[in-house]
Amino acid sequence: MQNITILGSTGSIGVSTLDVIRRHPRRYRVLALCAHTQADRLFEQCLEFQPVYAVLGDARQAGQLAQRLAAAGCATAVEHGSGALVRMAGLPEADMVMAAIVGAAGLQSALAAAMAGKKLLLANKEALVMAGSVFMRAVRENGATLLPIDSEHNAIFQSLPHDYSGDLAASGVSGLLLTASGGPFRRTPLADLGRVTPDQACAHPNWAMGRKISVDSATMMNKGLEIIEARWLFNVPAEKIQVVIHPQSVIHSLVQYVDGSVVAELGNPDMRTPIAHALAYPERIGSGVAPLDLFAVGALDFERPDNERFPCLELAYRALREGGSSPATLNAANEIAVRAFLEGKIAFTAISRVVGAAMDRHPATDVSSLAEVMAADEAARRAAENLVAGLAN
Repeated sequence: MQNITILGSTGSIGVSTLDVIRRHPRRYRVLALCAHTQADRLFEQCLEFQPVYAVLGDARQAGQLAQRLAAAGCATAVEHGSGALVRMAGLPEADMVMAAIVGAAGLQSALAAAMAGKKLLLANKEALVMAGSVFMRAVRENGATLLPIDSEHNAIFQSLPHDYSGDLAASGVSGLLLTASGGPFRRTPLADLGRVTPDQACAHPNWAMGRKISVDSATMMNKGLEIIEARWLFNVPAEKIQVVIHPQSVIHSLVQYVDGSVVAELGNPDMRTPIAHALAYPERIGSGVAPLDLFAVGALDFERPDNERFPCLELAYRALREGGSSPATLNAANEIAVRAFLEGKIAFTAISRVVGAAMDRHPATDVSSLAEVMAADEAARRAAENLVAGLAN
C-alpha cells in the first residue's frame, strides 16, 4: 500500500488521479487532499477517500469544512494556507506526491516535494518553466524521482530509452517532437481572432481542461511552456525540440533517433493514461481509459505551426534562448494576460502583445534561488497588469 498526497485534488488532474486510485484500492491510500477554494468538492472527496489531512486556502472555509466533516463522522484533519500546502508535500509518510496545482501557485509545494526526496508526479509545468535550474537541482540533490504527467512529456518519457540519463548523443536521440492539437482556432481566419470570446477559447476540441489551460491551448502558449519544460526534464536544447500540430491528439509526442527511427506513444486523449503510468511506474495498471481504436481514428494529420496565428510559441522559444529570469517573466505575464482576457478586459490577440511587452520591459537576469525566481515573477506581474490597464482604458 502506497500513500499519496494530491496537491490540487479538485482540479481536472486531481479528479482524474482519484479516479485511477479508486480502481486500485488495495494499492494506493490517499494521505492528503489539497485544494484552494472548492470546499464542496473537497468535502465529497474526503468522505469517499478518508484522507488523514485536507487543506484549503482560506481559514474560514477550512473551519467550515472541518465542522462538516466532523458532523459526517470523518476524522480528516483540516488545515489551511500555503504553509500547510508545503507541509503536505513533504509529509514523511507520503510515498508519492501528485503536484497538480495550476500556475505559479503550485511552484513552492512542488519544490517542497522535490526537496523531501519524494516520488513526484509533476503536472504543474510552471515549476520547471519558472525555476527549471533550481527545481532540477533540488531533484538531484535530494534523490527525488520525477515523473512527468503532461501527456506530451509522459509520451516522450515512455519513448526514450529506459536508461536515458540526459545525454542525447549517448542515447542515439536526435530530437523531440511535441505534438499539439492546434486548439479551437486552428482554422479561424486571422482577422476574426480579435473577436473570439472566452467561451469559444475554452471549447477545446479534444481535451476537457480548466479555463486557463484551455486558453493557453488556444494561443499555443501551453506548447511553449511545454518546450521549456522538456528542456529541463530531458536536458535537451531548444533547437532539438520541434512542435508538430496533430489535430486528432492520438499521438501524444515522439522521439526521433539518429538511425531514422521515430518512436511515438499513442492513445485516446485522456489524462488518466499518463497518471496511471506514473502512479505505477515502472509497472503498468489499468487506468479506465478505453483502448485506442485505430480503425475509428482512420487518419492522422500533421501540420507546421503558423507563427502569425500562434505568436506565443515564438515568445516561448525566445524565453528559452534568453534563459535566466525570462521564462518566469513569460509565465507570469501570460497568467495576468489570460486572466484579463477571461474577465473581458482585453482581446484574445492582446494576450501575446502583453507577454511580449512584459519581456521587453524586463530583460533576462540570472536566477539561482527561489527568491530570485519569485522576484522576477512579481515584477513581470506588475508590468503585465500595467499593460492590461493601458489596453483596457
